[in-house]
Amino acid sequence: MTQAAAAFERQKTLLAQGYTTRRDYDAAEQASKVARGSVDAAQSALANAKEDLSFTELKAGAAGVITVRQVEAGQVVQAAQTVFTLAEDGDRDAVFNVEETMVAKTPAAPAVTITLLSDPQIKAMGKVREISPAVDPTSGSIRVKVAIPDTPAGMPLGAAVIGSVSAQPSKAVIVPWQALTLSAGRPAVWVVDQATKAVAARQVEVLAFGSGSVIIDKGLEAGQTVVTAGGQLLSPGQTVEIAGAEQ
Repeated sequence: MTQAAAAFERQKTLLAQGYTTRRDYDAAEQASKVARGSVDAAQSALANAKEDLSFTELKAGAAGVITVRQVEAGQVVQAAQTVFTLAEDGDRDAVFNVEETMVAKTPAAPAVTITLLSDPQIKAMGKVREISPAVDPTSGSIRVKVAIPDTPAGMPLGAAVIGSVSAQPSKAVIVPWQALTLSAGRPAVWVVDQATKAVAARQVEVLAFGSGSVIIDKGLEAGQTVVTAGGQLLSPGQTVEIAGAEQ
């Protein structure tokens, strides 16, 4: 293109001085235009090639960690096909499976202390961000997500953590759910008299139901013996023997 442009400039000067023909001038002008068009076409092809080359590199929109890889080396992928799943770096969530009773009795937005399991010295304060509306039918628990603002660098993605919440303590008695029965239409348990081994139905107030257990708020005292199996076969005043006790 540079040579064609220089030849055209010479023809232009010669034509003005009368030392060349119009035909040579037009030929030089046409050659210059063709050369310019060839350069434009080459530049366009180069731009397309660079764009195609850029498609061979996947660049994330933000820093993070690859959590799922859906392609293998050498695989041919299609346009818009998902190849990686990226978890963006930054503030993270701690996810817990919490018993339904704990969720119901805990204040709406408690402060949660997050402790790294592998290094208890690394701690952070979190706030409940999301509580699942559904109960897991297998474990009877509810998934709770706790946001951790300014997540410490020592808590990488996927790290095991412990979450603790401070609450007002209360005394309660925990018994297996098999111990619960009914007396006059109210929850009750069979209490064994230590001296006579006779049973009596004792009405109780249930604070909460756990996974495989019942939390009794009122009606029982520490040290009392409760029947935990076979309660449906008992009647008031019937004597029982404690399994495993020395005769």
